[in-house]
Amino acid sequence: MASDTGYFDLQVNGYAGVDFNGDELLDEDLVAACARLRRDGVAGILATVISDQLDAMCGRLRRIAEICQRSPDVRQMVWGVHIEGPFLNEAPGYVGAHPVEAMRPADGESMRRLLDAAGGLTRLVTLAPERDPGLGVTRMLADRGILVSAGHCDPSREELLAAIDAGLTMFTHLGNGCPLLMHRHDNIIQRVLSLADKLWIGFIADGVHVPFVALRNYLQLAGPDRAIVVTDAIAAAGMGPGVHQLAGQRVVVDEHLATWAEDRSHLVGSAMTMPQAVENLRSKLGYDEKFIARLTSENPRRALRI
Repeated sequence: MASDTGYFDLQVNGYAGVDFNGDELLDEDLVAACARLRRDGVAGILATVISDQLDAMCGRLRRIAEICQRSPDVRQMVWGVHIEGPFLNEAPGYVGAHPVEAMRPADGESMRRLLDAAGGLTRLVTLAPERDPGLGVTRMLADRGILVSAGHCDPSREELLAAIDAGLTMFTHLGNGCPLLMHRHDNIIQRVLSLADKLWIGFIADGVHVPFVALRNYLQLAGPDRAIVVTDAIAAAGMGPGVHQLAGQRVVVDEHLATWAEDRSHLVGSAMTMPQAVENLRSKLGYDEKFIARLTSENPRRALRI
């Protein structure tokens, strides 16, 4: 279980050469990744499993849960899991790096399968509210005390408000999981920011997913009480340029540490570490240590009620 000090990262898909979404994830590899996270000042994470066919997702969740049971070192770092998908918006742009063929409307039976595979470790689920008929899965998760976050989605403001009434409390990595070209005013970013007093809002502070000038504007609107910085790290985090894996996808990391799909059509996670995010907040945006601590340590814990 995470300590009360140090960074807390709600979205880690992999780290230091280890893909948490790998079908052959080994105990020793996850132990090594957790040791590297600890050296980088991270006190706790949510290990993130992204969209795939349900059997594959269940296998990956089950493997992480089993390693947590076997290894106290891993359990101390992996405070829970974040299930991102597969109940996302399959439209181009919104789906991001998630495989289109895995997208499906939310349903209770599929969600329960994923929760059972995670062995009680699920703390956060990202879904598209407009892909949750009647918001039944949102209500089910909220009733179980699981944090529900919107992401890779395009709900109207009215749909967002209805989801909030049903138990939605967060938005995943705002500014990502949306098309490069959208309506200039009526878009998901503006809708979420208009509800910043009702939602925790996550941001990837690498300057690649969201340019720093836009990130500054978004953080000002979200405010220090509701904003959370995540890395969305994949196996490439802390490894430098090269080719890495995420759930069977090859990811090319360029000299700017941008994480591209092989065809360079979209970004796939992040190669950023939390110390790099902190340095960006300090040197690129000029925030003080108190503000940075809110975004990287205090607010994630408050969102999870830990």
